This record gives sequence, structure tokens and C-alpha cells, in this order.
Amino acid sequence: MSEEFYEFNNNFSLNEPEEFYDNHRDFTSLVAWQKCRDVKLFFYEKILPVLPKEEKYNLDHQIRKASVSSTANIAEGYGRFHFQEGIQFYRISRASLYELKDHLISCFDLNFISKELKNEGEILIEDAKKTLNGYINYVKSKIS
Repeated sequence: MSEEFYEFNNNFSLNEPEEFYDNHRDFTSLVAWQKCRDVKLFFYEKILPVLPKEEKYNLDHQIRKASVSSTANIAEGYGRFHFQEGIQFYRISRASLYELKDHLISCFDLNFISKELKNEGEILIEDAKKTLNGYINYVKSKIS
């Protein structure tokens, strides 16, 4: 790369309003994102490995999409800097949690997982949903 490229990038700064930017905080500092991450990791570490191979392009695929969506939409909403727009992404994240709960129930109904594993997942999902609902309500309060 040319020296001009490096010089441009080293001198470039975003013109974000100071009130919105804190270089020590981002979406990863949100408890709602952290709890959704716990849900995602639960599914990747404890549910996906026990699914039968014939579910690779069905339930497995749906779980992967929904679990990644639960954290990714919080990240995207956080980056929007417009409260109403951010709320829409947080609601999509919440919908992904509901989808994951349905997938968890399906895994149990189809005898892929034990009742204990189902209960563990439901507790994580419910905790993430409550926290995310609280964050949505907090952001809503900032609109008025």
C-alpha cells in the first residue's frame, strides 16, 4: 500500500458527536448482548453437537442463523445512533430468542436432547429476553 493510504488512514477521524461516542464502550458492554452471547454459545456448544446428521440443513441451520442473529442485531442496532432505528434491531434480536426457544422445544420433542438440557436453555433464553426487554424499555425512554 502507498504511503498516502497510510497517511490518510492515520489522520482520518470519524466526526461522531462526542455525546454518542465512548471509545471504552460498545455493544459488547451491554448486558443484553452478553446474555444473548451466552445463549448463542449454549446452542453451539451443547445443542448443535448432539443433533443427528440428517438435521444439518434443517434444524441445525436454523439454530445457527437465529443464535447469531440474536447478538448481531443488537450490535447493528447499537451502531445506528438513532434510538427508534436501534429499537427495531433489538426487537429482531428478541424475535430470534423466541425462535431459539421453539427450536429448543423441537429438539426436546424429537428426543435429541434431555429435559435437563432443555431446562438449562430455557433459563438462559428467558434471562436474555428479560434483560433485552429492559434495554428496549430504557432506549424507548430516551426517545421522549
